[in-house]
Amino acid sequence: MEFRPCIDIHNGKVKQIVGASLSDENDTAQENFVAQKDAAFYARLYQKDQIRGGHIILLNPRQSVHYEADKQQALAALRAYPGGLQIGGGITPENAGQFLAAGASHVIVTSYVFKDGVIHCDRLKKLADTVGKHRLVLDLSCRRMDDGYLIVTDRWQKFTKEAVTPKLLDRLSDYADEFLVHAADVEGRASGIETELVKMLGDWNGIPITYAGGVGSFADLDLLKSCGKNRLHVTIGSALDLFGGTMPYQEVLRYVRQDDARQSKG
Repeated sequence: MEFRPCIDIHNGKVKQIVGASLSDENDTAQENFVAQKDAAFYARLYQKDQIRGGHIILLNPRQSVHYEADKQQALAALRAYPGGLQIGGGITPENAGQFLAAGASHVIVTSYVFKDGVIHCDRLKKLADTVGKHRLVLDLSCRRMDDGYLIVTDRWQKFTKEAVTPKLLDRLSDYADEFLVHAADVEGRASGIETELVKMLGDWNGIPITYAGGVGSFADLDLLKSCGKNRLHVTIGSALDLFGGTMPYQEVLRYVRQDDARQSKG
């Protein structure tokens, strides 16, 4: 397990929000935390602590009046920690190069590929051909529907017809370097992980997967490690003390790094 930090940007500010509350109408969301520091501050912190693979997410749509402010925050963070962070939010083959040139290690994509509720293989192939498989992360953020987890797009507001399954992971892994999976129903709630989803992801043994959503305690980290067979990386947002939560950032780093050290010795 690796700790993958996050920098979520909404209305030009670094924030932690309740994921399911995000709305494009009037650019609103239920806020857990609004940072006084800018995105570059958090990027430099993660660089100092040598944490790689974290993600910047632009939470406003490209047509929002706030998108340009989000983008400038993101570009400043990428320049502050070149090669250390991934970026997602409105990524297309046409603009991906700008973010990669600014210092992103990978671009993260959902809505461009999962258009109108289904996978568009032509778009996926174009994207992979443009940026390279080794620099593409597919965001399979999902919400519970009946007995499964359906991928959601457009800032977690629209359900697709595509369910997160081992078969889908097999199919998409040919095009991506990693997967990012937000459990959107519990995102920002620090109320516990989606154990059924985590078990499914942990049973699959392919490219790296980062799980985000619901982690609110070290007991949740233990459960994530157990249910995910120690194959999943983790993002912690609202629960982290950096963002107003109760889980000390430095203790999270120690937890993960001690676990990595035990694995190395084993």
